[in-house]
Amino acid sequence: MSQSSGAKDIALNDSYDFLKLVLDSITEHIVVIDELGDIQYVNKSWIDFGYENSCAMTNGWHHVKYLAECDKAAAAGDGFAKKAAIGIRKVIAGHDAIFYLEYPCHSPNEKRWFMMRVTPLVLAAKKYFVISHHNITERRLAEDQVKKIARLDGLTNISNRRSFNEFIAREWRRCKRLNKSICMAIIDIDHFKLLNDSYGHQVGDRCLKRLASLLKKYAKRPGDICARYGGEEFAIVWGDTSLDESILLAKDLMNNIARLKIPNTKSPISNYLTVSLGLSVAMPTKENSVKTLIAQADHMLYQAKANGRNRIES
Repeated sequence: MSQSSGAKDIALNDSYDFLKLVLDSITEHIVVIDELGDIQYVNKSWIDFGYENSCAMTNGWHHVKYLAECDKAAAAGDGFAKKAAIGIRKVIAGHDAIFYLEYPCHSPNEKRWFMMRVTPLVLAAKKYFVISHHNITERRLAEDQVKKIARLDGLTNISNRRSFNEFIAREWRRCKRLNKSICMAIIDIDHFKLLNDSYGHQVGDRCLKRLASLLKKYAKRPGDICARYGGEEFAIVWGDTSLDESILLAKDLMNNIARLKIPNTKSPISNYLTVSLGLSVAMPTKENSVKTLIAQADHMLYQAKANGRNRIES
């Protein structure tokens, strides 16, 4: 490199216009604040995002109180804004060298997630703090899809046992807090081995899929779930549901299973597939637990089998 060329490059790198073009070409939304939390600079991506989301500033962004806006959102109940305000203040105070936060920023038309990164900057003996917001939506959607798949039964495409256990624990706590009852039903296919032996495992798999598809219709509310509980066992949770209501639902389910008319000619009960159903309802209290509810439902299923199958015991 010639001496004149090197001098030119240094001048270029020192140019405000050059550095501004570099920052404006970055897709991350960048904002710089001072020690008081007031905005001193924003790049083009930040400005464009504001226009696209009805957050444009007619008088510009300079000296907008960024940290105060975080506090305002936190006071309105935004937990992520509260975390952001705490994290930024820790960096400003010098307690942390850097701060990261992943947060949702959904629009009416799409789900979006961003990562906030806060780092200190010293210029002319004055402290500033660079806050960048990087769009991580693609990664988060991929992660959520992986999590969703991990919680689904591979054959029936309904919740698996792990997902069921997590859900019923949450629903138990919710019903306990609201003083509501919770119901659990365990459904077991009668003589499923005979069906597999007679028609083959592929037919058995199709049977499980059809039954799972029907069970989905009985788990529509946020407090409901249907899941594959074991090999030929399924489970349903109905939150905020009384014993009388759950018995009606269970009877309707049994009738619709009968209407499927899935052949099982070797069964000693019927030429068509039948199920046994154990039903338990509990009011969550300090004296009992979700394990009690599950154990009661399992015991009722045992009673249904012992009393001849193709029946409900509650």
